Amino acid sequence: MARELRTLILTWAALMTLLAITVIAALSPIGAFRSAINLAAACTKAALIYWVFMHLREVKGFLRIAAVGAVVWILLLGGLVWSDLGARL
Repeated sequence: MARELRTLILTWAALMTLLAITVIAALSPIGAFRSAINLAAACTKAALIYWVFMHLREVKGFLRIAAVGAVVWILLLGGLVWSDLGARL
């Protein structure tokens, strides 16, 4: 029980730190790096939520493959959207 509570508290602290990084990056005049920082923070937050709260660290085998496949599919769709937007500009 103590190990699970420690994991949850550390995950919460990491998510709050990433939230602070997102807010600071959104409010600071850093130009083009703002999007990259916010995207990296968002991906890290999503990975933490997958790993801890969706219990991906406890499962084995096919469920991990399915989760990785879902992430790859989302990245593929995002890449297609970005390439379409780039072609239209």
